[in-house]
Amino acid sequence: MFDIRVERFLARDIETVFGVLSDHGNYQRFPGVEFSELLETGANEKNGTGALRRVGSGPLVLDERITGFDRPGFLSYRIESARPFPMQHEFGEIRLLEESGGTRVVWASRGHVGLPLLGNLVLDRLIEKRGGGLFDGILKFIEQDIRIAAR
Repeated sequence: MFDIRVERFLARDIETVFGVLSDHGNYQRFPGVEFSELLETGANEKNGTGALRRVGSGPLVLDERITGFDRPGFLSYRIESARPFPMQHEFGEIRLLEESGGTRVVWASRGHVGLPLLGNLVLDRLIEKRGGGLFDGILKFIEQDIRIAAR
C-alpha cells in the first residue's frame, strides 16, 4: 500500500492556491508532469465535482475523477484508471487552510498497485516516494512561480 501525505505552508492567498490546484490546465506547467487534459467537465464547474482529468508523469498516466470540490478549502479525487499498471485508489484529497500570511496545504493519497508481490514490494514504495516528491514539487512551484502572483 502507498500512503502519501505532504504538508506545506505557502505564502500565497487561499483563493489563488485553490485556483491553481483545481485547474487541470495548470498541471502540465508543474515539474514532473508532462501533460494534463480534461476528459469530462464537472457538474457545476469545469474542473469541479464529476470532472475527469488525465495526468501524465513519466510512464505513468492517471485518469482522476474529482469526487469533492468545496472552494476554496477542499478538493478530493479518485484514480479510476492507471497505466502502465493497475492501481486501486482509496482516496486523494487536498485540504487548504487559510493562515496568517498564506495558506497551509495538506495533500494526501492512498491506494495500492494491483500487481501481486511486485506491487506491494516495489511499486507501492516507488509510487509513495515519487508521488510525495511530485506533490511537494508542485507546491514549491506554486509558491515560487511569479506568474501565479500576477493572476
